Amino acid sequence: MSTETILRAIPSLSADDLAVASRELRNGRLLVVPTDTVYGIGCDAANPSAVADVLAAKGRGRQMPPPVLVSCANALDDLCVDVPDYARALARAFWPGGLTLILRARPDLGWDLGETGGTIGVRMPDQPALLALLRTFGPMAVTSANLTGEPPATSITEAVSSFGSCVAAYLDAGPTESATASSIVDCSHGDPRMIRRGTISLEELTSAAGLSIVDVQGARP
Repeated sequence: MSTETILRAIPSLSADDLAVASRELRNGRLLVVPTDTVYGIGCDAANPSAVADVLAAKGRGRQMPPPVLVSCANALDDLCVDVPDYARALARAFWPGGLTLILRARPDLGWDLGETGGTIGVRMPDQPALLALLRTFGPMAVTSANLTGEPPATSITEAVSSFGSCVAAYLDAGPTESATASSIVDCSHGDPRMIRRGTISLEELTSAAGLSIVDVQGARP
């Protein structure tokens, strides 16, 4: 851990460190960032080469594209089309927080996040340092900071153990409060479907959506 760049993010990033993190993203480098769930590894969502580097670092193929983290709910209309009313209700109820919504991506967005089938996963995290970075830089493609098949990192030490120097900078906000990733609801194919159980329960999601959410068989915990 002695050679890695660690930026202190408790309670927030300094102006200098925020500039460093933003510069690394602009240069196509990878960051490990804290979220309100677990640590994530990510990059500029609009940089396809950097997204490919994220997937390679994690040992994941293009068939599992990373979600995009945003700084505000208005990003739904910036990044997506045909957003259902129930998806907006879920965002109002649980953003910022541990909910990822899969929606139809704008056809003219032009981002290459992997084999998305024309969709995009969007989440507004509830983490002050990360939100400041997102407001300053813009959307990031972020997936949990772990090698595929391993548990998500809940500390910078765990993330460094997995990724070492292939990450330009690690934003250290201390141990995460949870070891559980975000809940994922697919809103891109008509009725909502829960495709990953996470920090927000199916019952809470159903109540906020105002309609039944199908719990897809085999949804990952």
